[in-house]
Amino acid sequence: MLKFLSKVRIEFNALDPRLASCMEFLAQCNARKAKESNPACKLEVKRRTDDHPPQITVTFVNGVEEVFDATSTPAQTIRTMILEKGRYLETEQMFLEAGEKWPVIIPEEEIHQHAPGTKPRKAEEKKP
Repeated sequence: MLKFLSKVRIEFNALDPRLASCMEFLAQCNARKAKESNPACKLEVKRRTDDHPPQITVTFVNGVEEVFDATSTPAQTIRTMILEKGRYLETEQMFLEAGEKWPVIIPEEEIHQHAPGTKPRKAEEKKP
């Protein structure tokens, strides 16, 4: 997960009962495997003393920053969203390195064309 990120900032008040997601996400970030995937990723923890809701801010390697409300978003959901966006970034990078345009625009007529080597799907017959 950290391999797609350059910075993670976790903010929470230690007395706030809504901090579970922050603590779980912090544990995931501190896992040996996560740290080894990107030792350059900067992890910041800000312990707040005000009523500001728990928050997780991640900065992707391309500089895009995303803020998650940790009161309503489970740590696993945040992790999944990071991985999905990371895969997208990897794909984008592969296309750019190959000199291809990104994003790939597929014309509508090509989407509905029959693919060579496959049988067209027939509508299922109704059985009595």
